[in-house]
Amino acid sequence: MEYNFSDAEYRKMYRHTTSHVLAQAVKRLYPQAKLAIGPAIEDGFYYDIDIDKPFTPEDLTALEAEMRKICKEKIKLERFELPREEAIAFMQERQEPYKVELIQDLPQDAVISFYKQGDFTDLCAGPHLDSTGRIKGNAIKLTSVNGAYWRGDSNRQMLQRIYGTCFPSKAELDEHLARIEEAKKRDHRKLGKELGLFAFRDEAPGFPFYLPKGMVLKNTLIDYWRQVHKKWEYLEISTPQIMKRTLWETSGHWDHYKDNMYTTVIDEEDFAIKPMNCPGSILVYDLEPHSYRDLPLRYGELGLVHRHELSGALHGMFRVRCFTQDDAHILLAKEQIKDEVVRIAQLFDEVYGLFGLPYTIELSTMPEDHIGSVEDWDIATAALADAITSIGKTYVINPGDGAFYGPKLDFHIEDSLGRTWQCGTIQLDYQLPGRFDLEYVGADGEKHCPVMIHRVVFGSIERFIGVITEHFAGAFPTWLSPVQVKILPITDRTMDYAKEVAAKLTAAGVRVEVDTRNEKLGFKIREAQMEKVPYKLVVGDKEAADGTVAVRTRDADKGAMALDEFMTKLEEEIASKSKTSLF
Repeated sequence: MEYNFSDAEYRKMYRHTTSHVLAQAVKRLYPQAKLAIGPAIEDGFYYDIDIDKPFTPEDLTALEAEMRKICKEKIKLERFELPREEAIAFMQERQEPYKVELIQDLPQDAVISFYKQGDFTDLCAGPHLDSTGRIKGNAIKLTSVNGAYWRGDSNRQMLQRIYGTCFPSKAELDEHLARIEEAKKRDHRKLGKELGLFAFRDEAPGFPFYLPKGMVLKNTLIDYWRQVHKKWEYLEISTPQIMKRTLWETSGHWDHYKDNMYTTVIDEEDFAIKPMNCPGSILVYDLEPHSYRDLPLRYGELGLVHRHELSGALHGMFRVRCFTQDDAHILLAKEQIKDEVVRIAQLFDEVYGLFGLPYTIELSTMPEDHIGSVEDWDIATAALADAITSIGKTYVINPGDGAFYGPKLDFHIEDSLGRTWQCGTIQLDYQLPGRFDLEYVGADGEKHCPVMIHRVVFGSIERFIGVITEHFAGAFPTWLSPVQVKILPITDRTMDYAKEVAAKLTAAGVRVEVDTRNEKLGFKIREAQMEKVPYKLVVGDKEAADGTVAVRTRDADKGAMALDEFMTKLEEEIASKSKTSLF
């Protein structure tokens, strides 16, 4: 294999081999330790260890040093195989109970392979590098230790999971660690608390609380969503949050998604809180007859949905148990699919471009747990691929990851740190309209079953807020900022003028706060800067006398300016939804 770290397979092999170097270092320094598993993961690797002592930061430093020694020793890795019973005895002799269990759970016809590197041998399917010397010892970093149950079972042994990362050069490692530090500063959970946007409470795990400024941000996004969807000819609807079990049985969710649904009983009948909006849109379509002239019929819905996520999977606004999904469901004829998918992709371009979020596209194909015929799936998958390539877009295949009712195009946006997030999706569904007996009268006078497209652009309001909070590091563009202008009177004498300025700005639709505290100006400026307010207006006796304001952006002191001039530029910046200051 060519040694190219940009190749995903080689990168995985490099990091997996580094996890074995970590395990060898652990066994050298702590011979009593028992080894579990050590895979490569995105951006690094980990190894699960069973040991009586807790690993400290000093222990990680010692392990890193030992790993560097192992790399310098340029130890050859040698693969060999053993029959099942010999393999079990081999690991029992080395007192590795977790490896014994892994072997015992393998299929009877499985090939059981090991990799030997000097005085260390590990059970592993591979592949691996041919020598520890190919790993740059000075570009290894052990980053953290967490607890992890053996095989994810809370009834089993708690192990210590050592996380690490590695690169082919120290410069690349340093760059990666710098990105991690920047990501910590941008963590939306930290910024959400500091900026007063949202909160989480133990009384409602996984259910976000929007604070006043967070509601401004959420509502501003929703206002923009409505503006865009009106432009692209969507009809907004709202459907019930709780509907009968029979509906979810017809849709297939009861059989395919029940473990993620919250259920209740009303009047001795089973009901479910909706995890998705699509069945509601289907019921709206079914309220009246339709002809081909009505299609495509585009329903948009900002629907609050609930999904039961495991507590360990919850992660700030990225993974919650209730969220507002910015859904749309489009009912159309088969011959309209290509044009409609192109149209949706153009809408996505407009939205993601506004936020400065480039994206890549992934085509997810038929999963094992699917409904509908393979023929329908093949037709639907080809339709999505054809539509996206017709407008010059490219995609990669994600095999077997489609929704249970149809293939999908997932849009992975890239933030300012180069991280990707799956937000938008276009899902083509030949199944649900038929399951609900939907129909329309075609130009031929006959009845036909429409096709349904499920699509979201933000993914959910909550997730998108998390993404853009980190993307902008909390310094939102002015049009999005909960507070757009903060007025800082120098003394009590200018308080009336400050309030007069605030009133004019508020009348123009600008979101304004006046800092009325009896604090020094420098303190007020620093606090407003920490709050990431786009514009600070300092007003003193001179500004009050001249009808001016001293303007400070996030980055610079722009000096005195006539209030009317400031308002004109500010209103232009907000109306254009500019990503940067016009001052």
